[in-house]
Parts: sequence; structure tokens; C-alpha cells
Amino acid sequence: MTEETQLISSDQKKIAIKDILIKNKKSIIFIIVILLIGLFGYFFYIDHKKNIKIQISEQYNSAIIGYESNNQNSSIEKMRYIIEKRDSTYSPLALYFLLDNKLLDNKSEINLYFDLLINETKLDNEVKNLIIYKKGLYNSENASEEELLSIYKPLINNENLWKSHALYVIAEYFFSKNEKQKSKEFFEKIIEMENSNPQIKIEAQKRLQRDFSA
Repeated sequence: MTEETQLISSDQKKIAIKDILIKNKKSIIFIIVILLIGLFGYFFYIDHKKNIKIQISEQYNSAIIGYESNNQNSSIEKMRYIIEKRDSTYSPLALYFLLDNKLLDNKSEINLYFDLLINETKLDNEVKNLIIYKKGLYNSENASEEELLSIYKPLINNENLWKSHALYVIAEYFFSKNEKQKSKEFFEKIIEMENSNPQIKIEAQKRLQRDFSA
């Protein structure tokens, strides 16, 4: 192919590309507009989420300050609001605060908040497992055997950081009901686990020696 032929071929390609652009001008403009809208929407969403996070953190800090200033009712309402926002960081902290300071007496309401976090809030797996553990611990005194085992099913049927803790609560539950054989079996499960929490394992060994040695 001669240099002249190459130039003609190159010019033809440019003309073809130009024709395509002219013929599809509206479609190309539409695609560009959609892309720009998408980018704008994405950055707006990120900025919006950031602002919400800041707002929730400010509410949380305000609730803590209010509680320390003996303004409990305001603190409780703010913590409720934070839980209902389903924030991965502050919603669990708000529930822990209400529980640790015994600010809510309504067990049904507290269990609704537990379920809101467990089922409707995007959490890291181990944070979610911790909340499940706390829910079981909170309900352990008054729950039936079926209810407690149902709460702890996700923990005791899978490997996770809170499995041995859940087994210990179940063992204590059966011991309090004078079902000592069941209690012993759950303490033994803790001992048999390869990845039991070391402190929980020691406590289980102590309980077996103290309460179940013949």
C-alpha cells in the first residue's frame, strides 16, 4: 500500500467516524448526560451519607452529655432516634447505652430494637453476632428453652467469636432450671471447642469441677 493510498484510507476513516457521530449525535449527548447525572447522583449520595453520619454522631454525643446532666428523658429519645436510623456504628452504641444504664423497662421495645439491628441494619458479622449474644443474655432469665436456643442458633451453629459465650449462657440457663445434665453438656461443648474464648473456657472448667464432679 502506497503512502498516498494510506492517506486516502485514513481520511475515509475520519469521514466515516464523523458521519457516525453526526448520525448518532442525540444518542451520544443522551449517554453523556446520563453519565453526568449518574456521577452527580453518586457524589451527592456519598456527601448525603457523610452528613447523616455527622448528624447522628452529634446526636449521640448530645445524648451522652444530656444523660450526664440528668436530662434522661431527652437522652432516651435521642438514643431511640439513633437506633431507628439503622447506622452501623452509632445504632448499636445507642442500644448498648440504653441497656447498660437501664434506661428502658419495656422488654418488648428493647427486643424490637435488637431485631431492628440484627435484621435491618448493615453490620459487620462479628458486630451482628455480639448483638445476638447480648439479646440472648438480656432474655435469658425469662425466656423458654426454645426461645433462648432460637436466639442463639446463628451463634452455636457457626464458628464465630461469640459462640463460646453463647454456649456458656445456655449452660447457666439450664443450671438455673435445675436441668444439670443439659447444663453439663453445654459446659463440655465449650471445653471441646478448639477456638473457645480462653477466659470462658477456664470458667467452664471451674463450673464442671465445682458443680458436676462426683
